[in-house]
Amino acid sequence: MKKTIITVTGKDTVGIIAKVCVYLAENQVNIEDISQTILQDYFHMMMITDTSGSDKTTAEMAADLKKLGEEIGVMIHCQREDIFDMMHRI
Repeated sequence: MKKTIITVTGKDTVGIIAKVCVYLAENQVNIEDISQTILQDYFHMMMITDTSGSDKTTAEMAADLKKLGEEIGVMIHCQREDIFDMMHRI
């Protein structure tokens, strides 16, 4: 199983979750866990996904999601779970 961490942050607008989830579904990415919150007008979502069913590399997916984020006015970051863990280790 290939796990990827996806984070989405920015001003809250209608359709953020829908657009990100449509992209993931079209690319055979399964959402294993998801957390989202809105603080005042700011949206934050974190997903743990299984990308083993996708034909795209993590780098390709990260580039696609970054572009999608620019289109909808949010920042989307995507990285492999092992890299995420190493960056956040104390």
